[in-house]
Amino acid sequence: MKGAKDLICITCPKGCHARVWMEDGNVIIKGEVCKRGKEYLKQEFLEPKRILTSTVVVEQSRSKRLPVRTRTGIPKREIFRAMDELSKVKVQPPIKIGDVIIPNFLGTGVDLLASDDIRD
Repeated sequence: MKGAKDLICITCPKGCHARVWMEDGNVIIKGEVCKRGKEYLKQEFLEPKRILTSTVVVEQSRSKRLPVRTRTGIPKREIFRAMDELSKVKVQPPIKIGDVIIPNFLGTGVDLLASDDIRD
């Protein structure tokens, strides 16, 4: 069990504990975990992803910042690069909640979305 990790599933409030490792090219999961939990733990072991929430600058508006988020998770290893990229982003109204601010953010295949409306 070299490289084994103890992980906690977060797909539901139960918080099931499991030990996860690679063996002969397969991900092995030991613990009482449901099907959804197994999918989550495999992903978390191989390449953890996180939904990024932050803000970007709004120009020519009374609102100074626009809350944004990624549509789905991006690789956890990209979070610092993503935050650096967001520090350079400037948008202008009008913006509606759900508008795509940056398509295919950082080449991840995941869009960056507006999380609020800005009219002025």
